[in-house]
Amino acid sequence: MADIAASASMTQASSNLSDEQELNEFREIVWGPNIRIDVFQRWSQGFEFSDSEPSALVQRQGGPCAVIAPVQAYLLKTVLSETSSQNFRDLTAEQCKLLLIQAICSILKKCKDDKFRIVTLPNEDTVPSNTAAPAPVPELSQVPAESSTSTEPSANVLPSQRTAGWVPDEFHERLSVHSFDNIEEVEQFYMDNYHVLTGSYGVLKFMYTVLLTKARRTNSILYFLYIIPFDAYKLMKLYRFQKVQNIIAELLDSSEPLIHDEYGCGSQGLINLMITGQAVPHVWDHDKDVGGLKLRGISQQSDIGFLTLMEQLRYCTVGSFYKNPKNPVWVMASETHLTVLFSNEKNLVSKETPSEVARRVFKSYDPDGNNFIPSPVLQDVLRCLELVSEPEYVDIMSKKLDPEGLGIILLNAFMDEFFPEEKRSTPDTFDLIHYNGIPRSNVEDQVKYHHGAAIILESDLRSVSISNPMITCLQTKWPNIEVNWEDNRTPSLN
Repeated sequence: MADIAASASMTQASSNLSDEQELNEFREIVWGPNIRIDVFQRWSQGFEFSDSEPSALVQRQGGPCAVIAPVQAYLLKTVLSETSSQNFRDLTAEQCKLLLIQAICSILKKCKDDKFRIVTLPNEDTVPSNTAAPAPVPELSQVPAESSTSTEPSANVLPSQRTAGWVPDEFHERLSVHSFDNIEEVEQFYMDNYHVLTGSYGVLKFMYTVLLTKARRTNSILYFLYIIPFDAYKLMKLYRFQKVQNIIAELLDSSEPLIHDEYGCGSQGLINLMITGQAVPHVWDHDKDVGGLKLRGISQQSDIGFLTLMEQLRYCTVGSFYKNPKNPVWVMASETHLTVLFSNEKNLVSKETPSEVARRVFKSYDPDGNNFIPSPVLQDVLRCLELVSEPEYVDIMSKKLDPEGLGIILLNAFMDEFFPEEKRSTPDTFDLIHYNGIPRSNVEDQVKYHHGAAIILESDLRSVSISNPMITCLQTKWPNIEVNWEDNRTPSLN
């Protein structure tokens, strides 16, 4: 028993030292067996605000949008709840600093399993030596309009310059981890060490922070100590293996790295992890059973939405949890890039009306978007909507809705029968604002928000324009939408 107790103590101590070792295990999950230097360099940037738009983050090269765009989306969620788009240009640098930290913490709170584990570079980061409770972080409205007395290192000075040339091995060897029990401590740490986010590797450090915070710590390993004799090395390996399993289980196909080894783009699992705290590989609602294989999707309504051009091209189906988030902010995906769409119109995310629920359920049985379903699935649709679904009634309705016996039920016929006084929660007109963090995708290479005036047309007919990816992507959420963008310039999704 003494040996067992000693092993238990040794294992517990080793767990406190294993964060850096665990980073090596995550390294292959993130990058695959080899890291291309050019891909690593494209991801090697800090969080940086635009000179032309105080609260807009800049993405220097292609790739890290899988982290930058979700952070920008959560930043916008916060600023929309406390101000309006008309006041964006009035935000000070100190206010934007607080917004960025709040966005970072919003993502981490969704990922926390046991502790918050902040990844840093020891040569550039300073950790407070005292263990006193952190001072409360002020609300955005409490930050002084003019504040130039901050003493933390600048985003663009020595720490960034000192680390700018590291190759992947050097970078990963230098990483260290600091653990915190609550989000207030995390906020205070970033307030005191803002350069952890803005230094040359700020985006990568935050991505690893999310992964380590997500990784499950469990005490179940100690249970084995009282059953079978494990040597300390095996215990350490099993302990770390269990910690990463919750991420691997969500990804399902862990053979594909989170960052594409050739193109450098983030996987859907990484995007979903940043938005929802779940590293699932699909964007539909709930899990699906396909031939006995469980395909994992989004489990609940998200704070931030997600729209993708790939849905219009029939590569995937985005569920209601993503299309109808809690806040009017959506990450938008093209074939190669992520941007952010947002609005001041709160009614864009109001509760669905019964007729909108009916349309959504009907279309879930119409994956090809043909606006009709096979007659045999009418009973399933009625049952999902909690309408009368007894076989005799379904047979009567099938003949009424399909008088010519074609074997299909049209959407319009279904809605006219069951929801004749259709009402929709979405207003007819509303503002839309678009963000693209890549300078060359903006006018005069200046990262700025681009404003538009949207209108929902009455007609069910819609035009699909391959030459206009923006409107094509928006139609996956609002089929009959048209948008007049300022300066008659449609913003780029790439």
